[in-house]
Amino acid sequence: MTSPLAPPDRLLLGPGPSPVAPSVLDALGKPVIGHLDPEFIRIMDETSEQLRAVFRTSNPLTFPVSGTGSAGMETALVNVLEPGDVIVIGVNGVFGGRMADAAARAGAVVTTVEARWGDIVDPVQLGNAATAANAKVVALVHAETSTGVRSPVDQVRNAIGPDPLLLVDSVTGLAGIPLEVDGWGIDVCFSGTQKCLSVPPGLAPITFSPRAANVVAERKTSVQSWYLDVSMLRKYWEEGQGARAYHHTAPISMVYGLWEGLRLVMEEGLETRWARHQDAGDFLQDALTELGFQMFARKGYQLPQLTSVRLPADVPDSLRGNLLHEFGIEIGGGLGEGAGKVWRIGLMGHGATRHNAERLIESLRALL
Repeated sequence: MTSPLAPPDRLLLGPGPSPVAPSVLDALGKPVIGHLDPEFIRIMDETSEQLRAVFRTSNPLTFPVSGTGSAGMETALVNVLEPGDVIVIGVNGVFGGRMADAAARAGAVVTTVEARWGDIVDPVQLGNAATAANAKVVALVHAETSTGVRSPVDQVRNAIGPDPLLLVDSVTGLAGIPLEVDGWGIDVCFSGTQKCLSVPPGLAPITFSPRAANVVAERKTSVQSWYLDVSMLRKYWEEGQGARAYHHTAPISMVYGLWEGLRLVMEEGLETRWARHQDAGDFLQDALTELGFQMFARKGYQLPQLTSVRLPADVPDSLRGNLLHEFGIEIGGGLGEGAGKVWRIGLMGHGATRHNAERLIESLRALL
């Protein structure tokens, strides 16, 4: 361990992390200052403002949780749920199942509405289940990373009615496909930095509507997690004071990276970024189909930034290892029932280009 660290240079085309822009890597290396330094407070406030723009919301309580997307999931659930509360969760892949597990651990009464992997959860079925169970919260995964399915979140509020809180996992969706937190009636939405924002894993952007923030404020029991209890921070964020409240030592360098990643999103333009992901994803999916792969996600609901494909009979899953070692390209294997049968290919954030798709297809042709 006497030589400097020298990780290999990979083209990250898996389900995450995604390729990181050079300017984000530069930002991560900027001088560390104190988390209560006035300059860091300004950076954190600007980060929250940029997150509001990317989430398409005016929610004051919008900030990056210090942790990966799973920490964002737990923050969302444990703050709005108390023991005995009823939550209805759409499950059509690994990450819907994880929300159900986490909600049960928080003491909630969990009802799942399940769909086969590769398909969507029907919003009408969610609404029927929410009404039958008198649900406090309805939760759904916007972009299911395990299957490549895009859920019609824009239809869910009308289906469930005005009363339940709507909680959405957009870890793989944010900045890659349209997401309208305010316009779609979403109350709590969380994400992660390592997908379409193209920042290393380590932060989980999250936003709470005023209604959801009020639910947190009026809890009768303490939040299950001390570390993830947003009630300790809520008044400071809503008063626009941001990081002036000391709760824990913020991950300074990661916030620098997120600040720069969000700056790149806003510089490109959110709609332009969505269109770039769609173009790259469409190109890749057409090329894979020509090679004999079959789309795993239901037609019309396929994510452009995360393509899931069934392998042809003569293509072994082990070929992913050849891609990595011979061409330096990482792609992901299937999870659950798709293990060994499905590949998951990410064109996310900085990596969402036709050039990267072409490089992958050329490499596959050479191996096949």
